Amino acid sequence: MKPLFPILFFGILATACSEEPQQHGNLQMGDYGYLYCHMSDHGQWTAYALSRDGLHYHDLLGGDSIFSAFEMAKIEGGTRDAYLCRTIDGSGYLMVTTDMNNSMTSRMNKGGEWENFGIDLLTSDDLIHWQSTSFDFRKGLSIFCDGDDTTNPAYQDFSTICRVWAPQIIWDGDYRWADGTKGGYMIYYSLLNRPEEGYDRMYYSHADRTFTRLTQPRVLFDWGYATIDADINWLDTDRQYHLMIKKEGGKPGLFTSASPSLMGPWPEPDDSDYVSFEGNKKCEGVSAFQIAGEEGWRIGYIEYSSRPKNYRICKADKNMRNFSDPRNIEGVNGPQHGSFLRLTQEEYERLQSWSDEQMARRP
Repeated sequence: MKPLFPILFFGILATACSEEPQQHGNLQMGDYGYLYCHMSDHGQWTAYALSRDGLHYHDLLGGDSIFSAFEMAKIEGGTRDAYLCRTIDGSGYLMVTTDMNNSMTSRMNKGGEWENFGIDLLTSDDLIHWQSTSFDFRKGLSIFCDGDDTTNPAYQDFSTICRVWAPQIIWDGDYRWADGTKGGYMIYYSLLNRPEEGYDRMYYSHADRTFTRLTQPRVLFDWGYATIDADINWLDTDRQYHLMIKKEGGKPGLFTSASPSLMGPWPEPDDSDYVSFEGNKKCEGVSAFQIAGEEGWRIGYIEYSSRPKNYRICKADKNMRNFSDPRNIEGVNGPQHGSFLRLTQEEYERLQSWSDEQMARRP
């Protein structure tokens, strides 16, 4: 009788090789240029700016909207806080925005101009043409793909949700869907439902590869005070996920935390390790990225208490700590909360040509 070891060994090897390699965090590609995708400070729309070095930018379309916000944001007609990344297979692009328009406060019967009810999930094959799916959280569990699971909902009454803010995306290769499929996009954001909680907390859902289906919200962490505008990145240096976030309670400001798992636990930040050089000025909208060839990180954020406001990019070390050397972004008209994407030469030139063609058609 022949031994089974070779058969078993090669069977296991074939199974292992057939699975996708583990990708921690979002796919990074390109060393030719950088795309800054942001909410315009002149309105409730999403704008683009290009850069070759990650620090000096120029607006595309003159800083105007890259798409119709009214078509993409089906709740309020405003796309704020744009976060952009690649699909995990590199074949396309994903974006999430806060569906919110301050001018719609009365028409939407909101309690104030800084309230909103949902987010938008967008997909594109070329960074130019976009499609969206809007999720109005007031509608409750029915909008979520696992809405039939009513055992432990985030809220008893979703209709009183008054803030769904600053969603962002990170690939979660460990997530398992009900049918056994592995991998999904974790969307994390802050929620506030005043009748049921006392402050904004960080929640998460998962979106499938079509980026049109979303699981119901679950608490990511709760430090006992308000937190918003989280940004999560995987670092190979210490094999951990690093989170930067705006603390609105405790000692306020932009702080960092780290965890070996996306699901945490996320320890409360060290109060001595934060963006300290802004003093008592108000800051939010953190977005971390790496410039090609650099070991450390760059951290973008909006300092919004000055007039005019300042969109800063500062440095951090290879472990996304020890912040230093803040400078204003250059060449962008109306920079605000947004994100950065590294580009290939083909992507950079395609976007520039598109902008040039559109600008040439204007009277």
